[in-house]
Amino acid sequence: MSAIEIPIRRLPGHEDLPLPSYQSAGAAGLDLHAAVREDTTIAPGRFVVVPCGFAMAVPPGHEAQVRPRSGLAAKHGVSVVNAPGTIDPDYRGEVKVILINHGPEPVVVTRGMRIAQMLVLPVPRVAWKEVPELPPTPRGDGGFGHTGA
Repeated sequence: MSAIEIPIRRLPGHEDLPLPSYQSAGAAGLDLHAAVREDTTIAPGRFVVVPCGFAMAVPPGHEAQVRPRSGLAAKHGVSVVNAPGTIDPDYRGEVKVILINHGPEPVVVTRGMRIAQMLVLPVPRVAWKEVPELPPTPRGDGGFGHTGA
């Protein structure tokens, strides 16, 4: 699979932070780092917006998805409030992550801490075709829990 090239710009004062990066050869997501100027505590049940210190130009026809890191979730109950968060191709501002603490103890976010992961994925455009009826399926209009699970 070939890589797509994405323009990225470190924001002033954040030259010391790594750019989003894969942590292993098989990783799907690029880790995002906290660009907080001082330690930030997330109390249980609270959320904070954490800057990442960069802006980028997602290519047209793509989105960047911001997702929780499983290590933070498993160890501390920290997640991304709007998971997955979407960064649109026309957004040029600083990438930020809304972290929430679902755990019982306060969690401290430190500068450079890996706080989330990001995937860049293709997204097709939708063209609606209004019809009088939808094609049938075995499930039909069975909704939440209709299979008994």
